[in-house]
Amino acid sequence: MGTILVTGGTGTLGRHVAELLRAGGHEVRVLSRHASPYAVDLRDGKGLDAALAGVDTVVHCASSPRGGDDTAARHLIDGAQRAGVGHVVYISVVGVDRVPLRYYRTKLAVEQLLERSGLGWTVLRATQFHDLVLKVLEACAKPPVMLVPAGLPDQPIEVTEVAARLAELAAGAPAGRVPDLAGPQVRPLEDLARSYLRATGRRRRVLPVPLAGRTYRAFRAGGHLAPDRAVGRATFEDFLARHVGPGTR
Repeated sequence: MGTILVTGGTGTLGRHVAELLRAGGHEVRVLSRHASPYAVDLRDGKGLDAALAGVDTVVHCASSPRGGDDTAARHLIDGAQRAGVGHVVYISVVGVDRVPLRYYRTKLAVEQLLERSGLGWTVLRATQFHDLVLKVLEACAKPPVMLVPAGLPDQPIEVTEVAARLAELAAGAPAGRVPDLAGPQVRPLEDLARSYLRATGRRRRVLPVPLAGRTYRAFRAGGHLAPDRAVGRATFEDFLARHVGPGTR
């Protein structure tokens, strides 16, 4: 088995990918800004060549909603070309080609960079993780009234299920764009909010609030959903039962 480098390998998704690959007998290198011995900031690329030396496959999980993913991807692709990497597996987001959110547009740009790179590549798009939905709802629940965007559906998925699929893809040959991976249920955000309140024992009135703008309209239209790929198994309630309880949030 060859050596696999996981970027963002200490993050929400990457740490699970690294663990699964190690359990499968692969030699794994974890790259992140603070993970010795491969502490690399992909936005400047310093130290990247050493991290990629002898690597056969890269699983690119590193990402930041604050920007810079396209610059990081260029550095990674250039380094992978120099190192003779045979396969780059990239995790993207369902709806990057339909929702005019800046972060989504950048993710789409990274997909296109990989397609034109000459490297072997695989792209998996997934819906939003349960972890992200929880963070959003925690923020919404801070005031006495829980305000949530009106008419907004979501289809969250368990991060470990995405990690398992990425590990499977990394162990295989480049496959191009593979079928999307989506959570088991399409649910209104206000419904998910009430599940969160029940799980934490908090009392809040949930008030759906209509918003404006192209991005909101695209989300309301379900541009970030993949109901035909509802292959995830863990529901949001399953996630909450493992991660929160009354008085914990």
